[in-house]
Amino acid sequence: MELAPVRHNWTHAEVKALFEMPFNDLLFKAASVHRANFNPNEVQISTLLSIKTGACPEDCKYCPQSGHYRTDLERERLIEVEKVVEQARLAKQKGATRFCMGAAWSDPKDRDMPYISQMVKEVKELGLETCMTLGKLTNEKAHELRDAGLDYYNHNLDTSPEYYEQIISTRTFQDRLNTIDHVRDAGMKVCSGGIVGMGEQASDRFGLLMQLANLPQQPESVPINMLVKVKGTPLENADDLDHFEFVRTIATARIMMPHSYVRLSAGRNAMNEQMQSMCFFAGANSIFYGDKLLTTENPDADADMNLIKKLGMNPEKRHDYSDEAVEASLSSQVADKATSELFYEA
Repeated sequence: MELAPVRHNWTHAEVKALFEMPFNDLLFKAASVHRANFNPNEVQISTLLSIKTGACPEDCKYCPQSGHYRTDLERERLIEVEKVVEQARLAKQKGATRFCMGAAWSDPKDRDMPYISQMVKEVKELGLETCMTLGKLTNEKAHELRDAGLDYYNHNLDTSPEYYEQIISTRTFQDRLNTIDHVRDAGMKVCSGGIVGMGEQASDRFGLLMQLANLPQQPESVPINMLVKVKGTPLENADDLDHFEFVRTIATARIMMPHSYVRLSAGRNAMNEQMQSMCFFAGANSIFYGDKLLTTENPDADADMNLIKKLGMNPEKRHDYSDEAVEASLSSQVADKATSELFYEA
């Protein structure tokens, strides 16, 4: 019996009541929903490469890549296709099943699309799922990415509609919804979540989850980020989010979006093993793996594999690899330390 059928009509009062359940009851409910829909002892591993870094014209207050703030970030132009493929190959060797590529743009320009499309095609040839986050998309560009073979497109809602204008002024909340609509219209899968710990109220966390769950089709992947405070950004002195609030957010997301992958994203470097383990119990079943998450620190790759081993978990396998040895290596990564080569993930 399905414990939490997919719904698209959540109300603010319902989400509030769910979020504010006694902690043990909330985690039990979330874990039950998780077990009804996923193997609770598997975690999907994604990696992310920054293919163009810094000088973004958007003014997102949390982001060190915004050109509006002085964060000492080294800017990089769009990197060569060959370098992207090289990093994707390394990611696959380390156990990743999905390779994500992110560019600090407001939106991709026509001149960049041939290079972007070629990246997608060559990464897919390695047997990896592909995901991109490039900013706003027109319907035409969404179809162009689909034609190149892109599997997922990431476009976060960031926060609730009510708090949104406190975080960004150069792009509207509706702009974000429009991009998600274009991605769906093109037939790609959606990766969309948000950031908590930006000074928002608990009601804004309810509102974010309600917006995601009430989309006409819920996102296949829901990354939940805990703010990483970066010097030079307007949020560098934001108050720390209580870790129980973060776990509650994960659990509520799992219950409201029972078929979605709920991903532990930015901020894991500030979480100890016990907190991350609670998140896995609460229904998180995906991580961004590696020593870098775009421009911020991520847990050491060895530490991630050691934690997965301690919990008796395994990396989720893809079943369409042409190279069976690579598929087998996903589980062996848990027992063996990850290699020391660096690659960007987020």
